[in-house]
Amino acid sequence: MARSQKNDNFIDKTFTVMADIILKVLPINPKAKEAFVYYRDGMSAQADGEYAEALENYEEALRLEDNPSDRSEILYNMGLIHASNGKLEEALGYYHQCLELNPRKPSALNNIAVLYHYQGDKCKQEGKEDEAENLFDKAAEYWKQAIRLSPNSYLEAQNWLKTTGRSEMDVFF
Repeated sequence: MARSQKNDNFIDKTFTVMADIILKVLPINPKAKEAFVYYRDGMSAQADGEYAEALENYEEALRLEDNPSDRSEILYNMGLIHASNGKLEEALGYYHQCLELNPRKPSALNNIAVLYHYQGDKCKQEGKEDEAENLFDKAAEYWKQAIRLSPNSYLEAQNWLKTTGRSEMDVFF
């Protein structure tokens, strides 16, 4: 039984019913419909903290999905799972793949910056100042890109850029 058929809460059930109706009505090829079902099941598993199951569903959705925008969303979600599991290099890889397909996704840019900043903090704590500064510079570059795309977002990052002297402009928004 597909995960989407096992949902217990009202919102998930409603979403599943609506998605199934849309899938039946829209003129979408069967392969894309199947990819969407796996993606939807992946999102459901991810929301329940069932990350292994979510990744399996996302991998199957990636195998079937041809649309670059949809593929980028799948890769982004895979990055989220790896980041939450502490697999930072894998997460970075998925976020970069996401950006290759959709370079205008500020949340992926932000998440990359967050991971570089986190790694920079760890290096700083270990006394690796030069390595930390390099990672902070990388984080700054990704945050600046995210802020350019979404100027009213990432206020903490904007403040960090300003206070660390990594901002080229006084006001982002």
